[in-house]
Amino acid sequence: MLELMQAGGWLMWPIAACSVIATALVIDRAWTLRRARIMPEDLVTRIWQLHRQGQLSAEKIEAIRSGSPLGRMLAAGLVNRNHSREVMKEAIADTGRHVVARLERHLDTLSTIASVAPLLGLLGTVFGMIDIFGVIMNAGTGNAGVLSGGIAKALITTAAGLSVAIPTLLCHRFFDSRVGQFAIDMEMQALRLVEVMKGEREEGGES
Repeated sequence: MLELMQAGGWLMWPIAACSVIATALVIDRAWTLRRARIMPEDLVTRIWQLHRQGQLSAEKIEAIRSGSPLGRMLAAGLVNRNHSREVMKEAIADTGRHVVARLERHLDTLSTIASVAPLLGLLGTVFGMIDIFGVIMNAGTGNAGVLSGGIAKALITTAAGLSVAIPTLLCHRFFDSRVGQFAIDMEMQALRLVEVMKGEREEGGES
């Protein structure tokens, strides 16, 4: 690996830095964007049971709010449960935008790395070609060792940039799609809570 870094030239270091940052962000998002953490199972059912038992106190609502992103959205509606259906939905929608924005955290960075890494590789290719033409101008085509060094720099940096960009782009698309699905599912759960609290739907315990 060190030999490849040296052969590719100094541009291999920023490419390696992109790789390290992307790996850290992928691990962070994989741990953060777990369904069990984002949307605890049967949360609406548990809230409805607390409501029916008269135990939906301010402390319980705060515990729901701090328990998960879905809980934060639902708590915004519960705080306004004595208001109209429209007020509850508006409070949930406002909070939902903030929740989704937090779930999308670092995804822009992954997208940037996926775009920058191949450009760094391309820049390394350009520098490698410049070295090759410089050798040809100064010593002709007889110095095969120096020529191969320039070719190696061109190919290694390009391969390294693509090796970082491709998995990073795939992970970005996966997490972006996952956040989008979470947003839809949380909206459905929030609407379900509003309907149950306003007596427009019987809570049967289904998710």
